[in-house]
Formats: sequence, structure tokens, C-alpha cells
Amino acid sequence: MLRTPKLLAGAALAAALAACSSLTPAPAPAAVAPVDESLVAHPIPTNLTGYLAAGAIDAAALLGPPPAPDSLRGQADRARYLETRSLEGSPRWAQAKIDNDLWGGGALKQYACKMGVAIDARQTPATLRVLERVELDVRTLGKPAKDHYNRPRPMVGDDRAICVPREDWMKTNASYPSGHAMTGWAWALVLAELMPAKTDGLLAVGKSVGDSRAICGVHYPSDIEAGRTLGAAMVATLHGDPVFQADMRKARAEIARARTAPSGCAA
Repeated sequence: MLRTPKLLAGAALAAALAACSSLTPAPAPAAVAPVDESLVAHPIPTNLTGYLAAGAIDAAALLGPPPAPDSLRGQADRARYLETRSLEGSPRWAQAKIDNDLWGGGALKQYACKMGVAIDARQTPATLRVLERVELDVRTLGKPAKDHYNRPRPMVGDDRAICVPREDWMKTNASYPSGHAMTGWAWALVLAELMPAKTDGLLAVGKSVGDSRAICGVHYPSDIEAGRTLGAAMVATLHGDPVFQADMRKARAEIARARTAPSGCAA
């Protein structure tokens, strides 16, 4: 069958459009928080992002460097690591294992027990969303400081017991500041704002989450102190974010009407 000039022109135009379409660059992927492998104990939903942009806090400048190994504080850090190896098998060692798991039956459950309110996607989705986004902010703001100072974790090159399985990422994921301590303290401050009457218990959980990192042998005490400092600075910065403020209002309302208490809490 002979093609008419009109059909040939139409075919040529369609081919040209298809070629142009194939050369159109795909939209740039949305920015995501840098992954801190030490915090990946729970799969964060991929559709969530933190509240704060990278660089919202210059963590490296705020914290300053970790103690030098031969300084008094550096020596005290190392002495604490060696001292706490003797806690293997003790109740405090078992608690450190629980605190290591921020999400699944670990730290989050302990906060819920102190509040007397189950924190889950069914009863308190707005509260859970705030905590998830805050943890993403921990990654965004904490990892650049880790990378900047690149302090080795205490158990690197040392075969003494630690309370969690040894993994290859521990050799490259730096020790200062502690992401767990930062998350634990930030969550405690946020939840205490939602339920001020439970502040003492919530801060105690936040403190335990940080302290457990030294018990576990995966952080020095000065790493934990730095994590808490940065966590508090982050929460203060979050209060200037209108989206965070709106989410906190939703969380406060659902906490006030919550009726389901968490199960399995210690008496």
C-alpha cells in the first residue's frame, strides 16, 4: 500500500515527538535523609521526610570535636567502656538490649508505658508520625557531624563483648554524636510536651536510651552527651516550624482522647 505525503508527515512527527519524549530527563528524586545504619531498627515509611532541611543546625560547630584519646575526658571515656564490659549478662545489660531497639517493642514501648497510652498507627497515628519524622531529622542533622569528626566506635579493634551483634557498618558509622541518644532525648522532650504530667518518667526513658549505648559498648559517654545536646537543639529548632507545630496539635488532641493503654508494661 502506498503511503500518502500526509501519512508520511504524520508518522515523522510522531517519531520526532517520541524521540523528544525519550530524551526528556526524569524528575529529580525527592531529597531523603542520609541513612544512619545505627538507627535502622525499623523501616521508616518512604513517603515521610523530616521537618528540617539539611544544615538547619551546624551540628559540628555546635558540638565541637570529641575528646582527644589522650585527654582526661578521652581516657575517662575509654575507662567507662572497659568498666561496662563486666556488665555482660546483668539486668542492666538486658535493659540496654531493649533500649537499642527504638521501635519494635523497645524504646517506643517504654515511652508508651510511662504515658499509659499505646503509641501505634491505630490509636495515635499523628503522634507516631511526629516521632518518625523527628527520627528522620536526627539522621539529617546528626550524620554530617558524625562524618565530620569520624570518631571510631569504642569496640572497633577490640573483641570484648558488646550487647548487640557486631556488623560491618559499625566500622564506618562514626561514634560521635550518638544517634540513639539524640533520638531518645528528642522523643522524650516531644512526648513530655504532649503529656507534661508524665515528664519525669519520659525523661528517665530518654536518659536510659542514651546511657544504654555506653553499656552496650557501641558509644562513649561523650558521644551520648553530644547526642542529647544536639537532640535538644533540634527540638528547639522544630518549634519554629509551622508544620511541626500543626502536627503537635493533632498529636496532643489524640493523646487527650486516647483510651487504650499499652500491654505488657512492668508494674
